[in-house]
Amino acid sequence: MLGWFRKLLPHEDKFFDLFAAHAETIVGAAEAMNALLAGQDRADNIAKIFALEDKADHITHEVLLAVRRSFITPFDRTDIKDLIQSMDDTIDMMRKTVKTILLFECDSFDKGMQDIGGDIVRAAYLIKEAVALLKMTGANAARLSAIAEEVTRVEGHSDDLHEAGLKMLFRTYGKTDAMSFLIGREVYGELEKVLDRFEDVAKEISGIVLENV
Repeated sequence: MLGWFRKLLPHEDKFFDLFAAHAETIVGAAEAMNALLAGQDRADNIAKIFALEDKADHITHEVLLAVRRSFITPFDRTDIKDLIQSMDDTIDMMRKTVKTILLFECDSFDKGMQDIGGDIVRAAYLIKEAVALLKMTGANAARLSAIAEEVTRVEGHSDDLHEAGLKMLFRTYGKTDAMSFLIGREVYGELEKVLDRFEDVAKEISGIVLENV
């Protein structure tokens, strides 16, 4: 009877499958964001980001439900919840950025914004690689730590792009077109926050490595 009951409970591997599925939504949204900033297929890419964010929310809910139902989890329950919620924050922030773009009817983006889009894609692929390695945290500890450091470097690079972009906006519009300056500043700020959320994921991964090695 007990054996039959345990078969109904989420298996440990289920968490890693869900992490991987969520990471795929992040990568897809990051690529759509990058394409949007490059001026490609505006409507399609916006719709894709919204759809992937909805899918990511469902995966997050499934992870949180599995945490409550599972007797055995691959690592600490709080770490699982914090990791999936931090991952979900990245795609939530991408959705928020798109809503800002729609609000201000932005249909073109300067090079600095496009370069941050590239950083978003790089960070997304790093997170995807990291969550795939969590199944064997001990064996992959060195690579996981290196990924977390690389995400931090990518975030730092986006900080530099953000600062340079604001300077460019001020020189171009500061004295002649305050509205364009304010809109550009808002978009830059939202894009930078996406990278901040990726750095939060990297910190969660670093914490899991420290606790499980």
